[in-house]
Amino acid sequence: MEGAFCCAAGQPAQGEGRTRRALSGKVAILRFARFPPLPAMINVTIENFEAEVIEASRTTPVLVDFWAPWCGPCKVIGPILEKVEAEYGGRFKLVKIDSDQEQELAGAFGIRSIPTCVLMVGGQPVDGFMGALPEGQVKAFLDKHLPSGEDLAAQAEADEAQQLLASGDEAQAGDALEKLAQAVAQAPDNDDLRFELVRQLIGHGRLAEAAGALAPGLSRIPVSLRFEALAQWLNALEFVTTDARGHWPLEKFDELIAQNKRDFETRFAKSRVLIAMGEWPAAMDELLEIIMRDKKWDDEAPRKTYVGLLELMTPQKPKADPSAAGKSAGGIELAGKAAVQEDPQAQLVSQYRRKLSMALN
Repeated sequence: MEGAFCCAAGQPAQGEGRTRRALSGKVAILRFARFPPLPAMINVTIENFEAEVIEASRTTPVLVDFWAPWCGPCKVIGPILEKVEAEYGGRFKLVKIDSDQEQELAGAFGIRSIPTCVLMVGGQPVDGFMGALPEGQVKAFLDKHLPSGEDLAAQAEADEAQQLLASGDEAQAGDALEKLAQAVAQAPDNDDLRFELVRQLIGHGRLAEAAGALAPGLSRIPVSLRFEALAQWLNALEFVTTDARGHWPLEKFDELIAQNKRDFETRFAKSRVLIAMGEWPAAMDELLEIIMRDKKWDDEAPRKTYVGLLELMTPQKPKADPSAAGKSAGGIELAGKAAVQEDPQAQLVSQYRRKLSMALN
């Protein structure tokens, strides 16, 4: 955290004290003017910390301002923070915590001096600063972490698309995919939106459009694992439409494999058919058989395909549910990760990760 003008926590500033400074070679005695009161912000206590900070930060970044009524610099930066919050139009949420009244919260964050500001994203502290920074430095700090206006507009389009897709109405699927495409056009560098667009296009059988939307992601170096995973999925689907083996019954593959356990071409073709059928664990079982016998076969294509399937199978992190707030004691879980019980899909992914690790060792 970057230091600046700050008070030590627990030590009142001398707001009415006199100080000396040189002016034109003369020493003048000045009296500190009283600072204006802080503008109204959301006051956070141990009771509402979970809802106003932890859960809120899962959808919108939250800037937590630790202050105290006696702290002069706190009264300087308070109005600056409120002004910036208004100018940023919802890109982040500002709250304040009285470090004198909420010592448990201050201790959980390791606050040693005030003002101290901590930025919370996804339920975790990601960065912060101490002292009454000028407005320009506050904005520079925030701009490193906050989504742009374009990203927010794109995310709004994507959220509308997800609502349409969640309805299960196939008649609305086209509108939903169009909204996702518009979102990516608004924020072309947003990998999350591009990933979701390609995933949905593939899922709806629009393979040519999916390949076109995926191409910019594959052109970057290094290629994101998520985009590589989508490419592996696309390759399997294209295989079953362009290769005669894509129409074979599974029994025909099994007959050939029974004659030669090292018929990797047939095993790999079978895995692609299984991928196209949505039988991903069965596909990974076939890929493991190749990996265990020859890790380097076909430039490690089986391993790359296997890793891609693991990536696609990994459950996405759910968005925050405001109704779920208030479960932990005060919601203070800052020093370590909370224990989360794995759902069945996550357990399956963990199981197949272990299988791959054993096959490679």
